[in-house]
Amino acid sequence: MRKLFAALVGVALIAGCSVDNSPDSPPQAVAAAAYRSSEPPSITVFTMVNNRTGAGGHSSLMINGSQRVIFDPAGSFRLSPVIERGDVLYGITPGWLQAYKSAHARATFHVVSQEIPVTAEQAEIALRLVQKNGPVPGAFCTNATTGVLQNVPGFENIKSTFYPVKLMEQIAERPDVKTTKLFEDDEGHIIDAVRAVRLAQQQ
Repeated sequence: MRKLFAALVGVALIAGCSVDNSPDSPPQAVAAAAYRSSEPPSITVFTMVNNRTGAGGHSSLMINGSQRVIFDPAGSFRLSPVIERGDVLYGITPGWLQAYKSAHARATFHVVSQEIPVTAEQAEIALRLVQKNGPVPGAFCTNATTGVLQNVPGFENIKSTFYPVKLMEQIAERPDVKTTKLFEDDEGHIIDAVRAVRLAQQQ
């Protein structure tokens, strides 16, 4: 249990853009962590939405291509077992994917997942873009996400915005999008993050 709590040092106001001061994982750790999903290529936009006001708190982007990663610009999901470099989270197994969403969902926020099927080529372009993007300043999470999407073929009509819900609404207009929502009735404290990490470690 002590090791588990140590792994969670630095997990704070999840579900909001923040300044990420955590050190990058070395390239060899990034290469070793690569996880390839058997699911078809896709791009998923995550939006953390306030349950009371309907306002967005954070945007991020999952890419399932030659490997599955989450571009978490200015995000606060930074745990020592997770390999992260330049705001890209690597090794996104089913367990870590659920942990990521569960750590953001709470009594005050829910997580909207908008999955869009893409070609392998589109997924690889998106993967290269997020890997080259580098760390994102606080409060620029949605702006960075739209910037990446605009450069992926088939997503050129995405308009730049700083507002997570406005990006979510743009994605909702696509005929090929599959939308799911995750609600969890907890307070988003460290205990919830512990549960999420345990879930990830089981898979």
